[in-house]
Amino acid sequence: MDANFVKSKLIEVLETVQTLSGEDCPAIDGSTKPAEALPKFTSKVWPVAAGMLGIALGKPIPCEANIFVDDDTKVPLAINQTVALVLKILEAQDAKEAEEVGAE
Repeated sequence: MDANFVKSKLIEVLETVQTLSGEDCPAIDGSTKPAEALPKFTSKVWPVAAGMLGIALGKPIPCEANIFVDDDTKVPLAINQTVALVLKILEAQDAKEAEEVGAE
């Protein structure tokens, strides 16, 4: 899957989440950290946004995957970092599916 496609879908989802929440949405680019920059975009909203992104991409993102904050450092991730993480998650899922198909 293409990084630019994931990035555009991620930005669309974040804009939609902010609109649905009745919150302002500042301009979002690759260096934007949604957890810091978006009003009321908290850990309660992150799984919803991740689920919406999965739907937009046609590939599920596991609900336990935190794509907006680094699990180890607790540092908020920028859009470009989130895109890289999502691609890594999707590649791992594809590899696992291929492995399971091969085992049948």
